[in-house]
Amino acid sequence: MIEGLLILLLCQLAGTLVADTLHLPIPGAVLGMLLLLGLLAWRRPAEDAPVMTASHHLLQHLPLLFVPAGVGVVAVLGLIEEHRALMLVGFVVPWLLGLVVTAGVAAPLARRLTDKEDAQ
Repeated sequence: MIEGLLILLLCQLAGTLVADTLHLPIPGAVLGMLLLLGLLAWRRPAEDAPVMTASHHLLQHLPLLFVPAGVGVVAVLGLIEEHRALMLVGFVVPWLLGLVVTAGVAAPLARRLTDKEDAQ
């Protein structure tokens, strides 16, 4: 499992080095995940490969990684209560905008698809 964790960390390190060296606006961790995805697609490791074993163990404990975020929210609860109206607007307006844009794009596409099916 140590070998698998080392592979995961090296991919993250490589992504961070590339992002920092080339001054890319993409986080190094994201580049590292893309590198890992490329390696996994290229090598196609078996289920019992070290990187697969390590990733399965990490995924089993993934909920623990949300604890610090929850503690952070509780730590600033007063600030959240103070600005709840702005936060509500900040959450609801983009959601509604996304919903309207998605419906505006999906409806014509669906009509076009049904028109093509009716023509056949």
